[in-house]
Amino acid sequence: MKVLIANIEDVMREASARWTLLAYFLLSTMFIVIFAFAINLDVVDGALAGAKLFGNEVNMRGDTISIEKIVLGFESGFSGFLYFLCTFLAIFATAHLVPRMQEKGTVDLYLSRPIPRVQLLLSRYVAGLLLAGSYIFYLLTAMWLIVMWKTHVVHAKFMFAGVILLFVVAVLLAFAFLIGVATSSTAVSIMTSYAIFFFGFALAGHKHFAALVSKEWQAWIINGLYWVVPKSTELWFSVVSFVAERSAPAEIAPTAMSFISTGLFGIACLALASWLFQRKEF
Repeated sequence: MKVLIANIEDVMREASARWTLLAYFLLSTMFIVIFAFAINLDVVDGALAGAKLFGNEVNMRGDTISIEKIVLGFESGFSGFLYFLCTFLAIFATAHLVPRMQEKGTVDLYLSRPIPRVQLLLSRYVAGLLLAGSYIFYLLTAMWLIVMWKTHVVHAKFMFAGVILLFVVAVLLAFAFLIGVATSSTAVSIMTSYAIFFFGFALAGHKHFAALVSKEWQAWIINGLYWVVPKSTELWFSVVSFVAERSAPAEIAPTAMSFISTGLFGIACLALASWLFQRKEF
């Protein structure tokens, strides 16, 4: 526990010293403030009678719309947008944790302590995940409170979507740690994490790609890669459909295996990173 607390403090100090923490919260706050002032809703008896977006009237065509439907539409759209925003910012803000630790002088200080290497790496991973989680919590909470303030409708599922977002970040951070241990490069860790994230989107159409190849072994490779890498598309739809309270399209609807296989990918990356760090010479 002492090791974990020390690493959490160290990670927070690094984020503050590198201006990462301040920059993230300033940019997030700017986005939140712009959103708060950009949307004005006229709610009458639980229905939307009028709306302004960035000062421009939204044509309601003389109709009133249930405010609950508006909230579901807003929050499902925000959750889909935050899926990308939170992932990008969280990885960008935490991918340096392993390369920074492995710098000459810094790693000597860490390894001089009577702490097992695996415990050191895993505690730093947890600290990074807590830092990323604070980013996600700040954005989600602020957006949720603004929507609640504007509409007076409380929709708790929007906040629960943060669990899925944190799950995705946890898996990608595990991959970033693996690359960080192997290369000691922050840039490579960030680029490869984003690459595997978008590769997961591309492989959502693995059945179509497999049908186009001429060799059976090529189809096996494509389908195999789909089950190995994170299911970025399915997890995105799981966030949006969960908040919107509607089902995703059948061909890309998330299943239990989407979460299980993605979680196993993250566990395997973290286990391999721990093994490499244990054997690495400094």
